[in-house]
Amino acid sequence: MSLSLRSVGLLTLGLALAAGCGSPGNSPSPSPTTSSAEPATSEQPASPSPSPSSPSPSPSSPSPSPTSAPSAGAADLAGQRIVYSYPGTTPPAALLQRIREGRVAGVIFFAENVGTDPAVLRTAVSQLRQAEQQAPHPRPLLLMTDQEGGLVRRLPGGPAQSAKDVGRAADPTAAATATGGQAAATLAGFGLNLNLAPVLDVFRTPGDFADSAQRSYSSDPVVVGKLGSAFIKAQQGAGVAATAKHFPGLGSAPAGANTDEEPVTLTVPLNQLRTVDERPYQDAVAADVKLVMLSWAVYPALDPGTPAGMSGPIVRDELRGRLNYQGVTITDALEAKALDPVGSTGKRALAVASAGVDLILCSARDVAQGDQAAAALAGALDAGDLDRDGFTASANRVDTLRDSLK
Repeated sequence: MSLSLRSVGLLTLGLALAAGCGSPGNSPSPSPTTSSAEPATSEQPASPSPSPSSPSPSPSSPSPSPTSAPSAGAADLAGQRIVYSYPGTTPPAALLQRIREGRVAGVIFFAENVGTDPAVLRTAVSQLRQAEQQAPHPRPLLLMTDQEGGLVRRLPGGPAQSAKDVGRAADPTAAATATGGQAAATLAGFGLNLNLAPVLDVFRTPGDFADSAQRSYSSDPVVVGKLGSAFIKAQQGAGVAATAKHFPGLGSAPAGANTDEEPVTLTVPLNQLRTVDERPYQDAVAADVKLVMLSWAVYPALDPGTPAGMSGPIVRDELRGRLNYQGVTITDALEAKALDPVGSTGKRALAVASAGVDLILCSARDVAQGDQAAAALAGALDAGDLDRDGFTASANRVDTLRDSLK
């Protein structure tokens, strides 16, 4: 999920990897959440995106309405936009029940869900699939993880090469294509259908946030776009959806600027944001990437004070409008500390939905987190605080993606 760092563990190498979409991770040992990866040592779930200054919630973001229980229709719609997570190796009964009710879009897996025996995760996936078939309108769950390559791998298997390794290969395009295929094969081997990769961050200086975890292909945006799109095409050609992250880009973040751990503000001029950081997304959109993950950093050139994943100007105007992206959008880890100034899980979920992001990644390894996000959305829908047409359009995009996968 932004570059949320999660505790990462290099499978057999014992490296702990953070969960979510921003931290690198690949070992079977427990690790924090989030999708923006970079090696983390903390065992607390981390949140995506770096930024030195505290983001403030969008003034237009509605607050949860303390009214009666939400209607079934609102609860169903809300659940279609939530990605759940759970602790340990066995899916909790509460999560299986939500799935049977048709109120779960997907599940994200971390090293702690894999354990040391590959059969454990396959058994868990089988349980989730059985529950999925008992839903009122059965469709494939989005079963995802961060399998970027190199340090950032949650599952045993390839790709062994990191993005940095690929960028330095004798034939980078061939290497990017190979790693995309390897990632797809690894996920499919466990019954998963969505990878929170590739990272399209364009690093600036050796050892900075993206480069230190070897998650950036290059400091050249054209190269990043070319290699990222090769990875996307190979992976999606093998039936596993790809996610380009972390829009509009975390490549300018200095070392240690991790949104999993603190608010991050990136004061990149607008022209540089568009010609460098956003440039690889043009190739990703042309490659029909299925998902784009938003960063949790704040970009004053686009929207002062608001994290990208909660910003209508960034989600609607920049990504959907300027880049004409029509696919599914997803947040980085909702529990990221970069969002602490925003407040509770419910307030975070409402700010995200108000900005127009489709999927909310609840990766704290706690089913209650997903329930809290869904309840806030359903309550706001019933109260008229969220636009039902826009909300339904997001849910429909997610359902279309699910119907396209196995």
